[in-house]
Amino acid sequence: MALLFTDEDFQSAWKELDEPQLEGGWELFTETMGVQIHRLYDKETGLYEYKVFGVLTTCTPELCADVYMDLTYRKHWDVYVKELYEKDFDGQSAIYWQVKYPFPLSNRDYVYVRERRDLDVDGRKIWVILAKSSPETPCTEKSGVLRVKDYKQSVAMETDGGCGTKVFLNYFDNPGGMIPTWLVNWAAKSGVPGFLTDMQKACSNFKTYCEKK
Repeated sequence: MALLFTDEDFQSAWKELDEPQLEGGWELFTETMGVQIHRLYDKETGLYEYKVFGVLTTCTPELCADVYMDLTYRKHWDVYVKELYEKDFDGQSAIYWQVKYPFPLSNRDYVYVRERRDLDVDGRKIWVILAKSSPETPCTEKSGVLRVKDYKQSVAMETDGGCGTKVFLNYFDNPGGMIPTWLVNWAAKSGVPGFLTDMQKACSNFKTYCEKK
């Protein structure tokens, strides 16, 4: 099976923790709760790619990575998840994820692959998780749900030197259909900080969740 991601892919993600790569049109979009969100306009799609830099003050990077990878747990704490599971599609393992959209918009679904690596970089422990859409995976599209065929996300995390986690997140998706610009902007502006807040809460409740399983 072909490599999903290269060593260079992982390296370029964690290097942003040290030196954010914001040349070439990146602009500061918003700053809130200690989180900076930058965006880059994509002429081809008319959409934005985002880079997020911040600190989650209440959870360790290893715990964040474990929570981020746990699909079953995510269904408990992420209110936008309609369906989420990993399965084997004709010999290739991929994740199916359906996201609830507000009425009257259609839900969106994703089929994607991902990989986590726990790296040791000159004595620094860094956790990197990469994901990208897998349009060639044989997963039948559902009536009334729009398939997102262009999606990528990378996350790099390390300790902030205390009890928290320094985070870098890069993502792009093309949700398709006619989504008003205001909604896309609102989702980026409030959705990302909201997700990080939910993620911190999920981290603090993870131990209890695991004990109940």
